[in-house]
Amino acid sequence: MEGGTVRPQNESAATDERSISELVKALTEQTQTLARKEVELAKAELTQKGKRLGVGAGAFGAAGLLGLFAFGALTATLILLLGTAIDAWVAALIVTVVYALIAGALALTGKKQVEEGTPPVPERAMASSKEDVETAKRSVKEARHG
Repeated sequence: MEGGTVRPQNESAATDERSISELVKALTEQTQTLARKEVELAKAELTQKGKRLGVGAGAFGAAGLLGLFAFGALTATLILLLGTAIDAWVAALIVTVVYALIAGALALTGKKQVEEGTPPVPERAMASSKEDVETAKRSVKEARHG
């Protein structure tokens, strides 16, 4: 007697004990369903993250563009400020020359850094390895002769 009902012996055995093939089939179906749901969850998560990345990249792009506009406005302000003391064309020329000097200094600094970083080979590690090989060769020669 289970749960208030009486079952015949053979019916209880038939319903409580499923065959191994039925269990394997059920496990396979459940595993496939679980895998499908996991893939759907991953897709949804990646879609959400992709949207956020897109919005973030758009915000960075807009910030860069507005920064460029601000720099242009600053340039105009500097020219107008200098233009109160000297001719406007001279003020514009002075601002241009100052920007060119700054750009040249940055270019030289960048060139120097790139030259120091190329070729991208671990030169010290390679030299150290060569020294280790030479030391090992000398040790083998000394062991043979000594």
